[in-house]
Amino acid sequence: MTSGERTTYANANVADVDDLMALAGRAARSVAEGGELHEADEPEPDELPRHSTVAVDPRSVAVERKVGLLRRANKIARGLDPRIHQVTATYGESVQEVLIANSDGLFRTDTRVRLNLAVHTVAKQGDVLESGFEAIRGTAGFEMLTDEAVEHAATDAARRAVLNVGAEPAPAGTYTVVLSSEAGGTLIHESVGHGLEADLNLKGLSVYAGRIGQKVASELITVIDDGTDPNKRGTAAMDDEGTATNRTVLIEKGVLRTYLSDRKHAEKLGIERSGNARRESFRYLPICRMTNTMIARGTSDPEEILKSVKDGVFVKKMGGGQVDVVSGNFAFEITECYRIRDGKLAEPLRGATLVGQGPKLMSEIDMVGNDLGYSTGTCGKDGQGAPVADAQPTIRIPSVVVGGKLK
Repeated sequence: MTSGERTTYANANVADVDDLMALAGRAARSVAEGGELHEADEPEPDELPRHSTVAVDPRSVAVERKVGLLRRANKIARGLDPRIHQVTATYGESVQEVLIANSDGLFRTDTRVRLNLAVHTVAKQGDVLESGFEAIRGTAGFEMLTDEAVEHAATDAARRAVLNVGAEPAPAGTYTVVLSSEAGGTLIHESVGHGLEADLNLKGLSVYAGRIGQKVASELITVIDDGTDPNKRGTAAMDDEGTATNRTVLIEKGVLRTYLSDRKHAEKLGIERSGNARRESFRYLPICRMTNTMIARGTSDPEEILKSVKDGVFVKKMGGGQVDVVSGNFAFEITECYRIRDGKLAEPLRGATLVGQGPKLMSEIDMVGNDLGYSTGTCGKDGQGAPVADAQPTIRIPSVVVGGKLK
């Protein structure tokens, strides 16, 4: 319940109408104690377009079929190379029936189906242990988990572990770095995305606070958060305040245009609601969160970007990362990378990290590919996890610090 800037929240694991009304009444009384409470308007149903298609409801699929996919993934991964020491394959599904109703007369529903099949492998060579990971995640139905898709994920996870276990330690230094579209969007999610969430900017806790209309990145860079991207992991019909999800241009050709907002912070900052109020479950308050965040495609041929680098590092896959949103400083794990020599991929490297400062790095990008690749994950903020996807084209960064083994 809200009244002005005051918000009171109550939750319970109940579905009975009388219990729900009692719960709402308790929250309403708390709000009324701190200010005027207006009588509710009669809610009217409002059907929103669905951006994901579910041909096969995962609840209708036999457990044996799901177990069979995991066994197939395990067999394929272990059969790739004798150095594969361990394989962990997991499957998860969730179906959420969401109803949002408020005293402004809003009444909206959404059904959110999410699947997650992940393969984690460990390869061993002598005393060296290295891991590989790949996942299939989205908001489509069980039809997305084809035998071919599962085989591809298992093969990639095993191949990555085997590649790393035989690779040389990455040399530390400053290099020209090419980030493949296959690296996914971890870079944009961590180095820029969190800094563009409205709540952090209102508190002055972001390097982007107060900079709407200013140049914050290279003119080649456009950053978009798109909660309507079909079948992607962060896609939904509406956010958790009932605002329709949107395709929000955050940075346009290097210029900051807006922030990712919920109802409260959009009003405080005088910006449009972007549909980014998200929560882990009914037990949490919605907060400003990313959905599917990406750097938009550019115009350069990815092969030409690689050929343009005489000596550098090619990042094919990123792992986890962390960022200080106040300073913009970040550090990312690289799970698959290669040395670039004379415009060609050379020896694989392991144990590399990418270190830098978000706005500085975004301003220095000088080539952006015409391709686009996605990665998926669960984003943590304020003790809540939210399913997200990130994407980017192939990009070139002329000078960035790569952490690794000192020469």
